[in-house]
Amino acid sequence: MNTVFSTIQDFNQAFSSSLSFTPTLSVTDNKLLRDGAIDLIVYNALFSPSDDVREHAQTLIYQLSELLYAHPCSLFSMYQAFGTNELRGFTTPALNVRMLTYDIARSVFRLMNTKKIGAVIFEISRTEMIYTDQSPKQYAVCVLAAAIKEGYEGPVFLQGDHFQFDKIAFAENQEKEVSQLKALISQTITAKFYNIDIDASTLVDLMQPSVVDQQRLNAQMTAHLSEYIRKIQPPEEKISIGAEIGHIGDKNSTSDDLHAFLELYQQLQTNDGISKVSVQTGSSHGGTLLPDGTLKKVVIDFSVLREISMIAKRDYHFGGSVQHGASTLPDSDFDKFAENETLEIHLATGIQNIAYKNLPPEITKELSDWTLKQREGNFLDETQEQYVYKTRKKALGPFKKLLWDMSEDDKLKVSKAVEDHLLFIFEKLRIFETRDKILPYYVK
Repeated sequence: MNTVFSTIQDFNQAFSSSLSFTPTLSVTDNKLLRDGAIDLIVYNALFSPSDDVREHAQTLIYQLSELLYAHPCSLFSMYQAFGTNELRGFTTPALNVRMLTYDIARSVFRLMNTKKIGAVIFEISRTEMIYTDQSPKQYAVCVLAAAIKEGYEGPVFLQGDHFQFDKIAFAENQEKEVSQLKALISQTITAKFYNIDIDASTLVDLMQPSVVDQQRLNAQMTAHLSEYIRKIQPPEEKISIGAEIGHIGDKNSTSDDLHAFLELYQQLQTNDGISKVSVQTGSSHGGTLLPDGTLKKVVIDFSVLREISMIAKRDYHFGGSVQHGASTLPDSDFDKFAENETLEIHLATGIQNIAYKNLPPEITKELSDWTLKQREGNFLDETQEQYVYKTRKKALGPFKKLLWDMSEDDKLKVSKAVEDHLLFIFEKLRIFETRDKILPYYVK
């Protein structure tokens, strides 16, 4: 059972063997810190009953990450190098870690250390923050604490994923929806996320007669939030901004979409622009589970990724294309991303699926039973299995502490299974031995 502290005095006293808090914070025993203290610090950062202790523990993790050279950074410079072809030949993975964030992040940093990997992004979307009960600061401290635990030194890339406009809410009250996104951006930057993906692709109107008119609202809102990000970003960091021209699940993106979006976008913003653009290539978030329990086969149009990246670099001098919904694709597809100049791919549901598969059966049943109760037996055209597959992610917030309180052996089984899966994908994305390649582009 993990100990939680109710006062800052008791908290500090518990770590006096590994840390000194006066006159300034210092690490007096790094081995003790990594062997156990950091586990307890991050647990209190999430679950202490005291608001003061949680805030104190979170601040401590940020401070320790700087002291131990595992600091949040922006991808801006690195992606600019892709835009000029100074860097090429590999695809950066972005991981949405929805459960056991600390343990799964540890497995990623182990791989980064052993395989000398330069960049892996840890990201969380606007909706994931809600249903997984992970604020930007909570997510960040879990990732940074994992880096400290594994002795990782180097840039840590935290990303706000799919900061997406709700189409209905935008139509009802544009000012309110924009204000809510600005508040989220501000909160996220405060938590040291220096990479933010704006998704106004939900505002693309395919009923408009011209491609320019279809992309107009997307470009306007993306430019507006880009300007806001540049206004509030810290002086020492140039935030990497992503845009999106094709809403995942809709029609595939085209070069005309890209040109229309960027011509409008560049007219509307006056600072450094985007680093990348997400496109639709035929995939969907989470994949589609068929009634027989298998995933529907997805056919990715890799030519879209290649063409968009080529145009992005040649005509607009930024990093290239981004693939969403990649984690449930066939294994045979992962070789093709780097071959087709894909800058970044997003991996979420596949990681979640592996984690679920390796949970203790009694916990899996508890989460599934809770998920089924939310539907109250009304499955429409879905089987129970299809509904649970699509919806079980919403159990991760209510059961977050239960998952954290599993035995170390149970958590290790989950994180090791994810690690084995990511080892395969990271090799296919050609990110082994890339650490020295990105060193010149570290922000710090």
